[in-house]
Amino acid sequence: MAERKDYVAVIYNEQDRPYTAYPDQLCQYLFERYAMKPHARLLDLGCGRGEFLRGFVRCGMEAFGADQSLLAKKINPEAEIRQADFSSTTIPYDDNSFSYVFSKSVLEHFYYPENLVAEINRVLQPGGLVITMVPDWESVYRMFYDDYTHRTPFTQTSLKDFLLINGFDQVSCEKFRQLPFLWRRPWLKFSANIIDWLCPDSLKKYHKVIRFSKEGMLLASATKPTGDQT
Repeated sequence: MAERKDYVAVIYNEQDRPYTAYPDQLCQYLFERYAMKPHARLLDLGCGRGEFLRGFVRCGMEAFGADQSLLAKKINPEAEIRQADFSSTTIPYDDNSFSYVFSKSVLEHFYYPENLVAEINRVLQPGGLVITMVPDWESVYRMFYDDYTHRTPFTQTSLKDFLLINGFDQVSCEKFRQLPFLWRRPWLKFSANIIDWLCPDSLKKYHKVIRFSKEGMLLASATKPTGDQT
């Protein structure tokens, strides 16, 4: 039987998906928006190629990674990145280890994401913040299963309820477009809406503004209750 290839190395190969400035821009935005603390411990769960891990390090944080692949070591040779067997949804870090847990495009890969979010709760310090991003089912339903490893779609309502039911407080969830020029200029969102309505999906491959106007994300944050010491 042929050995199974590394998912991250194959699907996110540099030729088809070259490195960009976007991860650094997103990390800086999140760092400022959530008033994250320099030198605080952050776990990038499902860190993939390591671009967001590196982005948080560049923000001055003590960032760690966990993923089935160790490809993130290529651009983060000094970072601690532990290989995680997500088939058992175990995060290989101790209880209450992190002030922040960040994940992008991770929860949707599980049939039972509540098992993984219980692990997030375990490794997060009381009062700590989880920030998670997943595809917005309402805007990507036509291509959601283009990634054959996608299992559970989320809507804005279901993601918020999911975090509330699984033990988190101060939950917020919003639709989010991966277009940095919109983040501090919300009045320009109408332009992305127009692009989404007028441009067919076939044009996505020609321009990132078209692609990310059509392929929405959900951005959610929540805190671990301070009374929960488990």
